[in-house]
Amino acid sequence: MPRSVPPPAWVITRRRAIGDRIRAARLAADLTQEQVALRIPMDRATYNRIEQGHAAALVDSLILIADVIGVPLSDLVREEDPPAPGSP
Repeated sequence: MPRSVPPPAWVITRRRAIGDRIRAARLAADLTQEQVALRIPMDRATYNRIEQGHAAALVDSLILIADVIGVPLSDLVREEDPPAPGSP
């Protein structure tokens, strides 16, 4: 079911950071968006929206992306400076 309220700005910021890490790992693996999307399988437009942080990825999709790119899932979703407990 679609979300009726957009996520808070800090969630969008974190989503974009994950997309940036996916992009960096993909480029380091010398893969195109099309190559990754075909191997998942996922359409390239959806994959692009995940990399851009415009779409929330399912955990299953992140697992598949990490596997295709050849990096641990934790490398894609880690936080450089985790937020303090109780903070957004």
